[in-house]
Amino acid sequence: MTEHRPLGRTGVKVSPLTLGAMNFGTQGNPDHDESIRVIHAALDAGINVIDTADVYSQGESEVIVGKALSAGRRDDVVLATKVHGRLGDDVNQFGNSRRWIIREVEDSLRRLQTDWIDLYQVHRPEPDTDIDETLGALTDLVHQGKIRYIGTSTFQPSQIVEAQHVALARHRERPVTEQPPYSVLVRGIEREVLPVAQQHGLRVLSWSPLAGGWLSGRYRRDEQVAPSRRAERNPGRHDPDLPANRRKLKAVHALHDLADEAGLSVVHLALAFVLEHPAVTSAIIGPRTIEHLDAAIGADKITLDADLLDRIDEIVPPGTTLNDADAGYQPPALTDPARRRRIRRPA
Repeated sequence: MTEHRPLGRTGVKVSPLTLGAMNFGTQGNPDHDESIRVIHAALDAGINVIDTADVYSQGESEVIVGKALSAGRRDDVVLATKVHGRLGDDVNQFGNSRRWIIREVEDSLRRLQTDWIDLYQVHRPEPDTDIDETLGALTDLVHQGKIRYIGTSTFQPSQIVEAQHVALARHRERPVTEQPPYSVLVRGIEREVLPVAQQHGLRVLSWSPLAGGWLSGRYRRDEQVAPSRRAERNPGRHDPDLPANRRKLKAVHALHDLADEAGLSVVHLALAFVLEHPAVTSAIIGPRTIEHLDAAIGADKITLDADLLDRIDEIVPPGTTLNDADAGYQPPALTDPARRRRIRRPA
């Protein structure tokens, strides 16, 4: 029997594992029937949260989730999706504006074959859009009954706080969740994001608890790793020749040794680690196959003792992200040179 956890102070109870749907569709598993079998197996195993996004496989993931829930299973699921990513060539077909949110929620509802979304999340920050613009649109959707709660994903600590303060000052709906990347290899959010979330009563649904596959069991010592589509799509996170990824591989080997010593799979060790943090309500797993799902099921039943957690800290110290490419978001203040340099005008 799954022990459900409170989603903050909403009164909603959710399973410690969330089924992430990013790998359903052409981006991962293009077989709709097989993906639906994975979804049904997850629900049968006690998972009651499904998290997707409009941008996953350009809407195909939402279509697959909608098909899976159409056979009488919608009412038992806390259904979450996200808005922000680009879905067309038009300059306004992305982002956090009222114009895009109001339009895109209708498309998500249609693809998901539902009248309401339980948790509608802003997929990434957008510093050039006033947060009140975003919260105002989301508040209207709550009042219309199209969404129940709102959340954010991969927001910086200052952005989390700003959203809370603006919501209170302008009488908007407050975000109730934050969805950041968190794993043994990606611990940067322990410095501020997790404490800030606790301070403001947000619950955390953490994505990539297996660090993009690094903690899936594929990277064992003295074994050749087959090339993956992930490595082709994102070499910064997966190219083994990069120094940051060599550091990750060294840590992964040490974690495999530790898991073997503890009688655990590295998948269960990694998921149990994430679920140990008191700010984390649920860890989002993203299986592409039944086998991937089976490897994760049961991790929420495992408790890591203090000695084992201390040894994990020795491998990857608290607050440390071994590769900045795994952080999920870099603010424009760092990525756009024009934002950190004075414009020199000709004399």
